[in-house]
Amino acid sequence: MDHSLYTFDSIAVIGLGYVGLPLAVAFGKKYKVIGFDIDASRIKALKNGTDRTLQTTAEEIQAAHQLSFSDHLNEIKNCRIYIITVPTPVDALKQPDLKPLLKASEMIGGILKKGDLVIYESTVYPGCTEEDCVPVLEKASKLKFNQDFYCGYSPERINPGDKINTLTKIIKVTSGSTSDIANQVDALYASIITAGTHKAPSIKVAEAAKSIENAQRDINISFVNELALIFDRMNIDTQDVLVAAATKWNFLPFKPGLVGGHCIGVDPYYLAHKASSLGYHPQVILSGRHVNDQMSAFVTNKVVQLLTTNKINSKGAKVLLLGVTFKENCPDIRNSKAFEIYHLLKEQGTEVFAFDPFANAEEVAEKHQIHLVTQLATYDAIVLTVAHDFFKSLNYASLKATKDSVIYDTKAFLDKSIITARL
Repeated sequence: MDHSLYTFDSIAVIGLGYVGLPLAVAFGKKYKVIGFDIDASRIKALKNGTDRTLQTTAEEIQAAHQLSFSDHLNEIKNCRIYIITVPTPVDALKQPDLKPLLKASEMIGGILKKGDLVIYESTVYPGCTEEDCVPVLEKASKLKFNQDFYCGYSPERINPGDKINTLTKIIKVTSGSTSDIANQVDALYASIITAGTHKAPSIKVAEAAKSIENAQRDINISFVNELALIFDRMNIDTQDVLVAAATKWNFLPFKPGLVGGHCIGVDPYYLAHKASSLGYHPQVILSGRHVNDQMSAFVTNKVVQLLTTNKINSKGAKVLLLGVTFKENCPDIRNSKAFEIYHLLKEQGTEVFAFDPFANAEEVAEKHQIHLVTQLATYDAIVLTVAHDFFKSLNYASLKATKDSVIYDTKAFLDKSIITARL
């Protein structure tokens, strides 16, 4: 084994999105790091200190004195540690889409050398690193796993838009393909993670730990979403119920809402896929997904119902969606349920508008064929879909076309006195 890996002196971070960039910046403050991405425009922007994900600032990038950026593979071929942080989405049938991960593995395999270490951070099902990625690395490199090169797995725990629980302040789970490599991977992350690390006994355990983190949260949210569906039929305010229940010390304070994003709405399908391949068909995990996936339709129908109750014809009614990102104070639009609501409302005959000061308008238009408005007018219904702090400052009375205009709050974010109803 090449013990020079212990020096951590040449690291390449592959994929510079919400996960990879903060990682590259943190390592770049201590070691020589090359941040690599196949998106040339992303690299150009980062070289100018601009991060469209808003995960890092120009000052933070500049403070990483040993960090450079590249979209040329030959510029990272001399690195000894490769950390892969590419997306792991699901396809239209909710099946794991490993294409980005396997493509990145093939690319790195093409430049892999004896003694190199490849660490994966992408969220996957247990066994994916060793059963799916390693064979690609071996084939592309013509090297032998755990003899010529080694692997580690350290699942990302980035929370997009969170300025408090940042990378270095969250305990990092680590693992390696041998006990020695596990120690090296742990030491590497421990050198930048102030919150500390947890060394898992195997790569599979680390993969499994990550997959259940998001599945657990998904199930907990699905429970309160189901309560919202039930209490709506009883004409009970779900938020009032939750506040009352929370007075018990061990009640878990989850809230109903739209579950999107790159993790919670995706990762449970990875765990379910692996379980099904082994002959076990999960019920609890997929039931949570089923409930959460129907919330867009519920919100849509609720808006139409509220319009009808207020004697406003939904056909041709002007509806404003406040927010299209998947979470507050963040530009990330991946798997956002706001787009489902937009199209479902259009199918109901309403005229839908969307406003979001965080979202990239060009990205929204390209991926969803929706043109965000830049000037607000008056509307028959206003639906708060994302709890951006910016929306607290809006004058909602001035946005109402009439006194009967509907204000529906899916986040229990606005003052109860100004809204018509809330989720």
